[in-house]
Amino acid sequence: MGDCNVTSTTLAGKRVLVTHADAFMGPVLCDVFREHGATVASNSCAMLTADEPAKIVAEAGRVDILVANLSIKAPSTPANLVEDKEWAAVFEALVAPLPRLVRAVLPQMIERRSGKILVMGSASALRGMKRASTYSAARGAQLAYAQAIGVELAPHNIQVNAIAQNFVDNPTYFPADVQADPRFQERLKREVPLGRLVSAREDAEFAAYICSEMANCFVGQVFPVSGGWVVR
Repeated sequence: MGDCNVTSTTLAGKRVLVTHADAFMGPVLCDVFREHGATVASNSCAMLTADEPAKIVAEAGRVDILVANLSIKAPSTPANLVEDKEWAAVFEALVAPLPRLVRAVLPQMIERRSGKILVMGSASALRGMKRASTYSAARGAQLAYAQAIGVELAPHNIQVNAIAQNFVDNPTYFPADVQADPRFQERLKREVPLGRLVSAREDAEFAAYICSEMANCFVGQVFPVSGGWVVR
């Protein structure tokens, strides 16, 4: 009973801002963080204008934990056919909101000398994928940014980390019709040592741990969550 009680209150008293809360890992993150005792301020704004991230943070009020959950449908354009328009659009959706969110939330975290920032990223930045050059480059920029500010903000007692995931159950990249396709099932067996998708809850529970006081030792780190796909 004691162990269950500790787990359920891991994030008690914390206020969490989850972006793109209606997509990618957003819904399950909101559920799991609430189950761990946090108050969740969820926002589904696409943040495609420069002033939206600051407005979101202002509306959220106190933010102890920022979960930058950003997603778009990944383009699959061959590298030689990628145009500037696609490149700019992907970076504007996945990369540009990140420093804007961080700039907006940092003053209060620095003042309190406490805070967590978690980037929900992609393992496509850690292992090459065909026809994913634009998407992988943008996801790579997210991870590099998290590593850089993680080192910079550590003296303020603010921990910044990132989860780099692939083959995790979520409705944006692995909807039900994709999962039901026999060709995808064969791909899972061929490419993922785990032999299945990582469940959404497994991923979200790990995110909750990284955002808890028990994980204060992690600074500027990128954690692959991919059922072994990255290390093959």
